[in-house]
Amino acid sequence: MLLQDTALIYGRYLRQSLRSRIALLFGVLTPLLYLLFFGPLLTDLPLGGRGSSWQVLVPGLLLQLGLFGALFAGFLIIIEKSQGVVERMRVTPVSRLALLLGRVLRDATVFVFQAVLLVLAAVAMGLRAPLAGVLIGFAFVALLTVSLASLSYALAMKVRTPQEFGPLINAVSMPSMLLSGLMLPMTLGPSWLDVFSHVMPLRYLVDAMRDAYVGSYATPHMLYGVVVAVALAGLAVTVGTRVFRTSGA
Repeated sequence: MLLQDTALIYGRYLRQSLRSRIALLFGVLTPLLYLLFFGPLLTDLPLGGRGSSWQVLVPGLLLQLGLFGALFAGFLIIIEKSQGVVERMRVTPVSRLALLLGRVLRDATVFVFQAVLLVLAAVAMGLRAPLAGVLIGFAFVALLTVSLASLSYALAMKVRTPQEFGPLINAVSMPSMLLSGLMLPMTLGPSWLDVFSHVMPLRYLVDAMRDAYVGSYATPHMLYGVVVAVALAGLAVTVGTRVFRTSGA
C-alpha cells in the first residue's frame, strides 16, 4: 500500500513538473551562470591537489542546485494549503508517509535531471571526471534533495504565509552555502574558518563529491560524506513524516 500510494503521489507531482518545462530548464540557470562566468576564474588558482578547477567547482554547483531548490520546495505546500488541496488530501486514505515521499522523490528526480544537464555543460567546458564519480555525485544530490525537501515541507506545514517561510529559509541557505565550501575548498581559507565549517553537514558532502570527481572513493571524506548524507536523509524523512501526520496533511 505504501509503495502504491507513493507512486500515485509521485506521478501526480511529476506530471505537474513535466508540464512546466521552462521551469525545469530555468532551475539550472543560476548554477550554469556560475559555471560559465566563475569557473574560468579558477583555472590558474592553486587548489591544493584537489584536482582541476572544474573538478572542484562542479560538485559544489551540483549541491548548490539541490540546496536552494530543495529548501524552497515548501512554497508548494503553502500554495496548496491556501487552495484547499492539503485539506482534500487529508480525507483520503493515502498514507501520510507516502504524501511526503511522493513529493520528495519528485523533487529528487527533477534536481538529478537538472544536475545531468549541468554536468553535460561542464564537460563541454572542460570537465573531466570518472563516470563512477559522476554517478556518485548524482546520488549525493538525490540524498541532499530528499533531506532538505523533507525539512522544507515540514516547515511549510507549520507556517501560514510565504512571508514567514522565505526569511527562515534564507537564514539557513546562505550560511550553509558560505560555510560548506561550495564554491572553493574551505582549506584555502584561514584555519579557524576551516575548523568552524565542519559544523555544517553539507561540508562533508562537498568534500566527498570532490573526492569522487578525482576518482578517490576509499577515503575518509567519502566515508564521512556517505554517513552524513544517509543519516540526514533518514532524520529529515522521520521529522517530515511526523509533521505530516500530526498536521493532518
